[in-house]
Amino acid sequence: MEEENFRDSIGTITKEGKRAWIFPKKPSGRFYQYRKYVSYGLLLFLLASPFIKINGNQFLLFNVLERRFNIFGFPFWPQDFHLVVVSMIIGVIFIALFTVAYGRIFCGWMCPQTIFMEMVFRRIEFWIDGDRGAQIRLDKAPWNGKKIGKRVLKWTVFFIISFLIANVFLAYLIGSDKLIRYIIDGPMAHLGTMVPLLIFTAVFYFVFAWFREQVCIIACPYGRLQGVLLDDKSIVVAYDHKRGEGESGRKKFRKNEDRDALGHGDCIDCFQCVNVCPTGIDIRNGTQLECVNCTACIDECDHIMDSINKPRGLIRYASEDEITKKAKFRFTPRMKGYTAVLTVLIGLLIGMLFLRNELEANILRLPGQLYERKADNIISNVYTYKLMNKTSKDIEDVTFKLHSHKGTIKMVSHDSFMVPAQELAEGTLFIEINNSALTGDKDKLEIGVYSGGKLIETTITQFLAPRSYN
Repeated sequence: MEEENFRDSIGTITKEGKRAWIFPKKPSGRFYQYRKYVSYGLLLFLLASPFIKINGNQFLLFNVLERRFNIFGFPFWPQDFHLVVVSMIIGVIFIALFTVAYGRIFCGWMCPQTIFMEMVFRRIEFWIDGDRGAQIRLDKAPWNGKKIGKRVLKWTVFFIISFLIANVFLAYLIGSDKLIRYIIDGPMAHLGTMVPLLIFTAVFYFVFAWFREQVCIIACPYGRLQGVLLDDKSIVVAYDHKRGEGESGRKKFRKNEDRDALGHGDCIDCFQCVNVCPTGIDIRNGTQLECVNCTACIDECDHIMDSINKPRGLIRYASEDEITKKAKFRFTPRMKGYTAVLTVLIGLLIGMLFLRNELEANILRLPGQLYERKADNIISNVYTYKLMNKTSKDIEDVTFKLHSHKGTIKMVSHDSFMVPAQELAEGTLFIEINNSALTGDKDKLEIGVYSGGKLIETTITQFLAPRSYN
């Protein structure tokens, strides 16, 4: 009966509603080795990205407070928010496409939660507490000196790593240069930053020391999303029930027994796939919400099959159609649709990046001010300008020129100025045009922004004049 209602509750909760602690067996095998290579590469990328500079720009920066963002060394500002939106849409469709084709592969191979949990904290736990059996015995043991020593050592190491992770994430938020300066100054000089840092440390510690796989099962919405996206053609970590069950079902292994003659499948009901699972599920029950496609069960089952002289692949990457119908993987119309949309959006993003201006110019009429009539039929309007330099170099000798009308632009304090790198320059200017050169009471003006006599940007603004009556 337990196997029939396994989907009624998650594997980390007991019948009484209490937390069922997972003690997974230490994984090993070819897929685990591949995952280690991928995980350590991504960890290196995550830890190094805030400290890498390209043209003076931090490689990755997400400074929400100051609204400054760097992505792969390219600075983005609030004016570039449309690019961020397109990038996020591309990311969502990309994950959706891979889920449709390859299931929850992102969770098992690339998700930061899985990488930190399985490749950092869990490995430290194996080193201090031992493998599955030793951890279960230690958990049941009384609080003696040995248990207290192991727990204090593990919790201390976990806290130190959580503190380091919090510092790295802080470097993404405020910038690595500022973080290094804060460290040199000491925590007492920046208590306003130290307190949030300790709060983030506590959050990371809570997640990796106690909440653990519950993040993937309870908090993360992606597990529920895959239930909508997956179908019988999606490749997932799957148990070959045709081969494993046979006609008479699975059975414990016995030497010199002809299992094929008795109609039993290749599964010997050893439960090693369950023991090694970091979320505590039985993959033989089929695709489940808790499965993160970590491949630990594949490696463990392959090892068991080797030991009983059976072919590998009882648990493997496969679709339901491949298991039941022996159908090979093919690109379905749904996958083609996702791919087409993804290709269009990527092309759109690349085009927008190439067309992105290095200088953002805004010239607006001063609110509440009307035109001023001067001698010789000259009409004057007052404006404020804002120039955002998105590059890592200063823009020197900046001037304005009228393109659409014959007139003059007068700066309030200087004829030319400089826009510092990645900074905003603001000021006031007057535009004067002879009334005879205007076509109505509201003319659109095109203004060129020049640096050293070279046109670098154009912008449009409105010019007010007296209403003419014919």
